[in-house]
Amino acid sequence: MFKKLFGKEEVNKNVNIVAPITGRYVAIESIPDPVFAQKMMGDGFGIEPSEGLVVSPVDGEVINVFPTKHAIGLKTANNLEILIHVGLETVAMNAEGFTTKVNVGDKVSVGDELLEFDIELIKEKASSIISPIIITNGEAVESFEIIAQDAVQRGQTIVAEVAAK
Repeated sequence: MFKKLFGKEEVNKNVNIVAPITGRYVAIESIPDPVFAQKMMGDGFGIEPSEGLVVSPVDGEVINVFPTKHAIGLKTANNLEILIHVGLETVAMNAEGFTTKVNVGDKVSVGDELLEFDIELIKEKASSIISPIIITNGEAVESFEIIAQDAVQRGQTIVAEVAAK
């Protein structure tokens, strides 16, 4: 009814962040990179991948595909901005071993494929395969709670619950 009256749909402030990668949950403080571990970019978590496929952890829009293909930024309907960063110090790989499956502006749903990557190449050329998932606009977050803390399955395991302001 409100949509008809005001032309605007009510946006749900609660978002579940589903695992974008199959692997092992890593607490943000345990990510072996101070920029992520000290939450300089925002709160979140890491995943140590067991396979090389990234899917969307939320329903939203692709707002950034890094030219080096190692990271993708998403935005939800309630304006949470989520960065999926595959591996650590992977920017230096200059897109080698990465294949993106989306473009900026694409609408995505939980489980849609975003990116493929070569785990063995990352192990060889980067400092770590641990992949941070970060909410980069923390000022928009009212609460952030980790749910899963072990093995996670891409597109299925809810890792965190977030309430937007």
